[in-house]
Amino acid sequence: MPPNRERHESSGPAAHPASVLFEEGDGAAMLPVCDHYSGVEARMRKSLALQAEWGPVFDVTLDNEDGAPVGAEVEHAHLIAELLGGSDNRWGRVGVRLLDARHDRFADVVQVVLKARQAPAYLMIPKPQGVADLELAASVIDGCGGQGIALHALVETHGALREVDALAAHPRIESLSFGLMDFVSAHRGAIPQSAMGVVGQFTHPLVLRAKLEISAACHAHGKVPSHGVVTEFKDMAALSQAARQASQTLGYTRMWSIHPDQIRAIVQAFSPSTDEVEQALEILLAAEAAQWAPVRHRDTLHDRASYRYFWQRLQRAVQGTALPGGSAGSPSSPLDAAGLASGALVPDDVRQRWFGSARR
Repeated sequence: MPPNRERHESSGPAAHPASVLFEEGDGAAMLPVCDHYSGVEARMRKSLALQAEWGPVFDVTLDNEDGAPVGAEVEHAHLIAELLGGSDNRWGRVGVRLLDARHDRFADVVQVVLKARQAPAYLMIPKPQGVADLELAASVIDGCGGQGIALHALVETHGALREVDALAAHPRIESLSFGLMDFVSAHRGAIPQSAMGVVGQFTHPLVLRAKLEISAACHAHGKVPSHGVVTEFKDMAALSQAARQASQTLGYTRMWSIHPDQIRAIVQAFSPSTDEVEQALEILLAAEAAQWAPVRHRDTLHDRASYRYFWQRLQRAVQGTALPGGSAGSPSSPLDAAGLASGALVPDDVRQRWFGSARR
């Protein structure tokens, strides 16, 4: 423990931060910060093996929309179902991107995927034109027995962006993603190709507007805004900068990866730093000792409004290291060097008291 951190003791049982700082139903959904997409069989298998080794600090989405050959969507769905039920789906954090809800084979694909030995963690609905398409997809999924599965949706059409607040408010939606390529293409050449690149997608006004509206709608309704792809997967410096812009400037809490080399940079950019975790611990422990009354920390006053912020940052840090069963993952994991080690700074007694698990 750093020398400048004091231990604070309070009399009687301490109230849990979440019960003090939030009203019932105020908590936002939390998902792994990286959503890794793959659709070709060899890459899907490699992605699942990587997740099995590293732990559920990133999700894997198996892609039936872009991964399936035209006309072979159902056959590809059988492969996806096999992989969902396979031994490499160790953590239960594997989702599936389905077809457009108006595709002729949508219902067939849903039936096959939902017959897998292990259910998908979520189902991604691409290209909805608005809430009506989401409702159509949900009705088919529910009719096939998928009532309990979270739905994600891609905002990549004019209609979806127009109804983005209603999409985010929908009770079945857990996360909305921005579909950059289709969104730019929907403008019929009015947006230049450069707006699909790592720089232009953060500067073109129409693209930036769409990203901000998606992020704001998700936060308003407690859902997860997920930033789309950066196709320059070999330029790690550019990817890291894009991930920092997405998380620190645009308010996204999750981002797509399309190549294994991107996972580390995304996790690092979206994870709290060591200094942030240290600060959050100091402030929250002092607040707990004061029974959540205002406290002074390094000549700055804090109350429940700032406690909420620091609690959410601490949650994010612990999420990266608290694997199922309480295991913190292997010290040799490539993701430890990516910044997730900051969550390991949380002392075991605090982790057990606030998060219900200790590191092993």
